[in-house]
Amino acid sequence: MQTSPVHATAIDAAVAALRRGELIGLPTETVYGLAADAMNASAVAKIFALKGRPSEHPLIVHLACAEQLSDWAIDLPDAAKLLAKAFWPGPLTLILKRAARVGDWITGGQSTVGLRVPNHPLALRVLTAFGSGLAAPSANRFGHVSPTTAGHVRAEFGAALPIVLDGGAAAVGIESTIIDLSQSLPRMLRPGQIGRREIEAVIGPITEGAAATSPRVSGSLRAHYAPHTPALLCPRRQLAARAHALAAAGRIALVLSIGDLPATTDGRALPTQANGYAQQLYAALRDLDARAADCLLIEWPRKQRSWTAIRDRLQRAVAGSTDAD
Repeated sequence: MQTSPVHATAIDAAVAALRRGELIGLPTETVYGLAADAMNASAVAKIFALKGRPSEHPLIVHLACAEQLSDWAIDLPDAAKLLAKAFWPGPLTLILKRAARVGDWITGGQSTVGLRVPNHPLALRVLTAFGSGLAAPSANRFGHVSPTTAGHVRAEFGAALPIVLDGGAAAVGIESTIIDLSQSLPRMLRPGQIGRREIEAVIGPITEGAAATSPRVSGSLRAHYAPHTPALLCPRRQLAARAHALAAAGRIALVLSIGDLPATTDGRALPTQANGYAQQLYAALRDLDARAADCLLIEWPRKQRSWTAIRDRLQRAVAGSTDAD
């Protein structure tokens, strides 16, 4: 991972700000987070206010190490210990029964809490120095495209967020996998880089998708991760024709494709490998969004397990678009 050097004094300043109940921009391997002291209700309230996030939406608590699990959760199943050993630090969030000390301001009033240990050296340095958990949802306005660089965070919040630590571009680029272990059957509530097969190799069979009794989790709304520009998913064979039809109607269409851009179209092409595509996806969406087009035409990713999380993010990104075509 390429990271910008961050002097120890910058980390000290960030930790001091967190202890004063302020927010900071924190790099992780998934996306940049808007971090606050998870035990400070007033500080966490600032996250909701700055993001414009509904207060009933639960937040994920980031920890410095797996040994802190028991500070935040009770009745830890063996599956939690096995997954933590296998994938932490890393892009995996575990939903567990919350400890008594965990406030409703973190859980949205639920009896569960989401926990993970991020795999980013700068985040871990901050967490270790701070000594407790940090609530850190993505550092963007609610529903907008998640940030994967410090520049994205600064563009999103400007002077409203004075401290943004620059840890380079996020290595994973999409949000963590979420596994619910609070009920009898382990369940994947949000896909991510760590897929079902990897999880099942450690703890055995799981199921996917929320049940009626599943807790609410981050990133589960139908419309989310969305650019401001209306967007549409379509097969590759239709990209050029749709772009030309929109141009004929006086509308500017930009294309987000896989591998290369179709001839006579304008936009961005992302890698053909799922991990490379995911790492660049949000930066590409932000770049295209800034070009003030009338429509974004996004190539449907292939239906393969390695692309499950990407398909999830793109379907949510276009779900709120009403005039893309």
